[in-house]
Amino acid sequence: MIPALEPLFKGPLAPLGAWLALDDDPRPALSMAEYLNGDQLGDLLQRFAPQYANADQRGLVSLWGKYHFMRLVAPTVAASLLMNWRLPVSFDEIAVIVGDDGLPSAFQLPHQGSVWQSPPSDGFARFDTLFAGHLDVLIRELAARYKVAPKVFWSSVGHYYEWILGEIGTLGLAPEPVAQARQLLSERQRPDGTRNPLYDMVRYVPRAGQSTLHRQRKHCCIRYLLPDKALCDNCPHLDKPPAGYDPAGRND
Repeated sequence: MIPALEPLFKGPLAPLGAWLALDDDPRPALSMAEYLNGDQLGDLLQRFAPQYANADQRGLVSLWGKYHFMRLVAPTVAASLLMNWRLPVSFDEIAVIVGDDGLPSAFQLPHQGSVWQSPPSDGFARFDTLFAGHLDVLIRELAARYKVAPKVFWSSVGHYYEWILGEIGTLGLAPEPVAQARQLLSERQRPDGTRNPLYDMVRYVPRAGQSTLHRQRKHCCIRYLLPDKALCDNCPHLDKPPAGYDPAGRND
């Protein structure tokens, strides 16, 4: 827990505070370069799910990556929107405290951050350190190493990003930060003209047999490539499973 953020991470948001730490935390931590080292990352995946050692590693790294995305995105976004707080979470600044399960227990930051001195101009500026400074770098590395399309990872990022916006949207946010945050899901391009990888990553669509709109990811997370993993409840393939997919014997 970061002391300056203790007022934020209470009640339903309490678990999020445990995913952030400072560099005085006594637990061993890995730099991002060490964390993604080939042998190190292979060991983390093995510890995370040893039963999938001989399974399709694309599905495994996608499943593992979800925890990194959720545990970094959720508290960073909550701090920004609820306290106007800017955290130092860029790839080169952050370190990772890894649990026995091979997952990030917490992200170790070099300092506690600070409030924005001047209001950010838009959502892309507000979350530039998180998305351009950290996740862009991480996803490029994972995608290249495991031959997974970047959109698979960005779909998981978008899933958790849209989820945390919904969770904290009930807590009485000022309208401008909310509008800025939603820009990352609604605009096709970043301000520099490059493609926005979070655009339209979560959709609400009609589905047969449902009276309300169904929350659906834009892209599949490919966890179904693992032998006992079924399609997610929000998978875009639910009504038309991928070729060769057999749901028999699969678990959620």
